[in-house]
Amino acid sequence: MRYRDVGVLHCDRDRATPGFTLIVPLSGRAAYLVGMRGEVLHQWSFPLTPGNYAYLLPNGNLLWSGRTEEGPPLRRGKGGLIREYDWTGKLVWEHSDAAQHHDFRRLPNGNTIYLGWEPMPPEAAKRVKGGRPASERNGVMYGDYIREVTPKGKSVWEWHAYSDMELERYELCPVCDRDEFAHANACTPLPDGAVMLSFRRLNLIAIIDRATRRFRWEKRDDSWGHQHDCTLLPNGSILFFANGIHRPINPYSRVIEIDPNSGETKWEYRGLPTWTFFSPNISGAQRFPNGNTLICEGQMGRAFEVTKQGDIVWEYVCPFFAPYEGDGPGNSLFRTYRYAADSPEIAGRLKSPVSW
Repeated sequence: MRYRDVGVLHCDRDRATPGFTLIVPLSGRAAYLVGMRGEVLHQWSFPLTPGNYAYLLPNGNLLWSGRTEEGPPLRRGKGGLIREYDWTGKLVWEHSDAAQHHDFRRLPNGNTIYLGWEPMPPEAAKRVKGGRPASERNGVMYGDYIREVTPKGKSVWEWHAYSDMELERYELCPVCDRDEFAHANACTPLPDGAVMLSFRRLNLIAIIDRATRRFRWEKRDDSWGHQHDCTLLPNGSILFFANGIHRPINPYSRVIEIDPNSGETKWEYRGLPTWTFFSPNISGAQRFPNGNTLICEGQMGRAFEVTKQGDIVWEYVCPFFAPYEGDGPGNSLFRTYRYAADSPEIAGRLKSPVSW
């Protein structure tokens, strides 16, 4: 936590990547596109607090998830209602699944995939190793599923952790509860149809082959400290946010780029000193074509851009505070995204200020 103020704290006009940053406060009911000076240039309003985040589709519409009351008795990452809004805020599509959580993505064919929770059969739950003993939710362990639905809501492909994973191979972190196995927090579609998942409670990133529903690639590293937001970069690397909790000493966060072939780290960002950059949960990262990286330090509501060398060239703290889940006012962000003025998502709908 570096900041003592909100809004844009720093902007290096020569090195920052111009564009519009999408901010979706977890404690609010709105999404904002802000300029490089932090000014709100466009916004959407919603009937519910977000089921984590929203992002822009290539047609300029906003895909969003809202948190409903119905569904499994798990709250961390809860969604339940996925909606698509046009640029003016008009509802154009929705899909309800009270068990939906964390992530949702629109596919090139117009279908939508998302994560969900389901009770694991008792015989499957018994096969799961690790976690705190007797910490199930009323005796039940929940597991993840992925579901792909058509625009009309028909399920056309599914994956279920309890039946499609070799459960004995994936031991839960010893300090995590057994109310949930794996805790997927990202489902990233890949160009060949495969799906990349981030499993927080396993410190695991894996790629699922669509035809076999088995892992074709995986890497686990407990030093990541329960990561979020894995994305495939154009160079074939994987970028993700390593939260850094449950480390033996001095927890701190990192953003890491790894080579999936060698498993080696190609690039890493950490704070200097390390304790100045830390979010124990949520958070993400976006790589820009110029090599800079936009980082969302989620719990602190902080978004900042760094160069390859780790220099901070733009820094923003979300100024939108509201009570969240019974706690005091918060400004946390699950993820942030920046869109260029000439991108398909913006396509001239907004113009950069003459001076920023």
